[in-house]
Amino acid sequence: MSTLIFNIKTVGEDFESFDEKTKESLTRFIKRELASEHERLLKNVKDGLGFSPLTGKIVAVGVFDAEKEKGAVYFDAGGNTIASREEAGIKFKSMGEKEILEHFWRSVSEYETLVSFNGRGFDVPFLKVRSAVHGIRPSKNLMSNRYLGNQDYDSKHIDLMDQLSFYGAARRKGNLQLWCRVFGIVGSKTVGIAGAEVKRLCDEERFEDIAQHNASDLRAICELYFHWRKNIAF
Repeated sequence: MSTLIFNIKTVGEDFESFDEKTKESLTRFIKRELASEHERLLKNVKDGLGFSPLTGKIVAVGVFDAEKEKGAVYFDAGGNTIASREEAGIKFKSMGEKEILEHFWRSVSEYETLVSFNGRGFDVPFLKVRSAVHGIRPSKNLMSNRYLGNQDYDSKHIDLMDQLSFYGAARRKGNLQLWCRVFGIVGSKTVGIAGAEVKRLCDEERFEDIAQHNASDLRAICELYFHWRKNIAF
């Protein structure tokens, strides 16, 4: 069985670059709050821009073959030239968002099973919308059905957040870091970098650090997948 792990990193656009109507749409609710809360709420809006494909973009996509233990991270270097390299079986290559998406969908087309953590709730919708922005059609339907038994046979998408929370039956879903910690997965303290941290690294032009975080998440998700498959899945 061919299995591909995938994970994305996103960042919000510059709030000040938006037109006034867009700013109004994003901050309309703030006017109903206390004046003392204005700055805090506005900061929350700005910090959350990277969580929506309407106000953010993809800065890194990682893919990892679970059986071959080889993969790649395609990342945006902000227009800078960074030489491609390979480390511990993962290739790192810089490119723009459109090319990142083209590489991702090309990789996906070669696999029967795709694995993510919160991919249905975040990664795939983001990937599909940003692909549409660039006129790129997905090579597989990764949102065919939430339940594994009803998914397309040639594009099964296993979202580990769904599986480990038993499709939301558990009261707390838990993030990637918490699941890695409880199962003793190595490097669990470094996975699941927050969106605000990605923005900071972008501002500091530490693009390769973002790519490294993506690679760490890929390996963590892969270990989590095998642990789930061995001890929980039926």
